[in-house]
Amino acid sequence: MSFVMSAAERETFLAEPRIGVLAIERVGRAPLAVPVWYDYRPGGEVLVWIDGGSVKHRLLGKAGRFSLAVQSDRLPYRYVTAEGPVVAMDGPPTREQADRIAGRYLATAEAKEYVDGALGDDSVLVRMRPEKWLSNDQGKVA
Repeated sequence: MSFVMSAAERETFLAEPRIGVLAIERVGRAPLAVPVWYDYRPGGEVLVWIDGGSVKHRLLGKAGRFSLAVQSDRLPYRYVTAEGPVVAMDGPPTREQADRIAGRYLATAEAKEYVDGALGDDSVLVRMRPEKWLSNDQGKVA
């Protein structure tokens, strides 16, 4: 019995609002692995909103790729990891993109307030095109 998710299953799972763990290569050290909010629509790109000049921003510029892992911490345990190249990292997200990312995790009024305070000229929208996937769905039992 395989626990691997189909392409549709893993894309649907990644599109659900979950905290992602962003992992980026670091020379001479373990990869940086940090929790992030993100957006994803099946068949599209992973969008991550970060601060320009941050450790994440500098490492992404050097590595040019990252992986994002998401999981379910309730039975049945499931996870998806998407890995791929950074296809853009050029300026802040639009208000619509920022609202969509924050709105996955906060109620509408809270998301608006968060974006009002956090979106600025030093914000950077990172876009990644998933090329490699890992997945596991422990609910797939015989």
